[in-house]
Amino acid sequence: MNVKAWRPAAVAISLLWLATLAGAGMVFLAQLLLARRLGPTEYGLFASSLATVSVIAPLAGFGLSQFRLKAYGHEGWQADRWLRPALRFSAITGALAIGAVIAWALYGTAVDGPTRTTLLLLTPVIGGVFAIDIVGTKLRLEERHRALAGWQLLMPAGRLAVAATLLAWPLANAQAAALGYGLVALLIAALALPQLSAMQHGRMELRGHGPRPDMGSDGLPADTPGAMQLWSQAWAYGVAAVLYPVFFQVSTVLLKYLHSNEQAGHYGVALAVMTALYLFPATVYQKFLLSRLHRWAVHDRVRFRRVYRVGNLAMLAAGLGVGLVLALVSPWLVPLAFGQAYADVAILLGILSLCVPIRFLSTAVGSALLTENHMRYRVVAMLVATLVAVVLNWLAIPRFGGIGAAWATVIAEAMLLLSMWWGVRRIVDREETAG
Repeated sequence: MNVKAWRPAAVAISLLWLATLAGAGMVFLAQLLLARRLGPTEYGLFASSLATVSVIAPLAGFGLSQFRLKAYGHEGWQADRWLRPALRFSAITGALAIGAVIAWALYGTAVDGPTRTTLLLLTPVIGGVFAIDIVGTKLRLEERHRALAGWQLLMPAGRLAVAATLLAWPLANAQAAALGYGLVALLIAALALPQLSAMQHGRMELRGHGPRPDMGSDGLPADTPGAMQLWSQAWAYGVAAVLYPVFFQVSTVLLKYLHSNEQAGHYGVALAVMTALYLFPATVYQKFLLSRLHRWAVHDRVRFRRVYRVGNLAMLAAGLGVGLVLALVSPWLVPLAFGQAYADVAILLGILSLCVPIRFLSTAVGSALLTENHMRYRVVAMLVATLVAVVLNWLAIPRFGGIGAAWATVIAEAMLLLSMWWGVRRIVDREETAG
């Protein structure tokens, strides 16, 4: 492919990467300010409560954003027929997710008073996360990379503003931080309403499928699926979406309930750093390549396979480099950034640096399991890895605290990569047999 053909892709990836880098910097700075201002115990209460809400939040929408990318990649403009049932389904699942957080806050046997208040104040985060996700999907399908870059900065910028405000707030605590995060989420949800209305009425500029064909008077196809049809197509995406935050956040949550708020706070700092690093492969695959991979998987298999192979090599090389840098700089960077109260976070990051090349590579490998009808392999991989993460954390945390949680995470990440690789090999073997 010549330079002119590559230039738009390079510009788009660069734009999204710069926005992601800025967002990661904001997330890191917000966590740094909160950790230093609140102290390990209060920050641990806040971080573990936010992790609890983050685990439940994907119930809202139940993976429909990922399904929508697949549907448009396969059906083109005809996938507009899924819009109305998807939005109704999202409203129902969103209500269930909010109800689950409220029920746990009010009736959970292990929830004390400060935790109950913090959880309730963080409940609006569910709506904010859903709004970021669904509007981001629309902008990816339209290949509006500038708008997507700006949209993905809203949540980090708002949370950084909350953290900065709390520096001057005399009564700063976990509940004040939760209130700020909740208000930011409500503002983002309000900003998403015009985009959601446009989607509901079929006002979307889909790229890569030619001009919009003639449809009904409201701009939508006449063939509108029912709820059961939607469920049969989207359930695997929903299960994967629910499993991932459990897999990623379970250590912070269990450290609070099986050990202490302080240990949860230390691990929350380490996890904030890892989250920032993982934004790079997520940007390349989720925000730039995924809609294209869905299209190429159906209409251009040669390009799909080529991008898959190159992506694996590139992600592995990048992950090895980033993991090495993290291991080298964390012993002096963590005390400098977060203070001596969090000095042992450097040990956690030294262990978790092993996860970086594993996660980068598994993101690339797993991209093949998001296309066509291969999600069942991804669900199996996520289920196996999540069970490993929960069991190992449950066994290791009471005895080893944060260090046990870190090693459990390394093993679970390796299991996720192996399980995804197994799924891809099954697909390849089946295609070779059929071909």
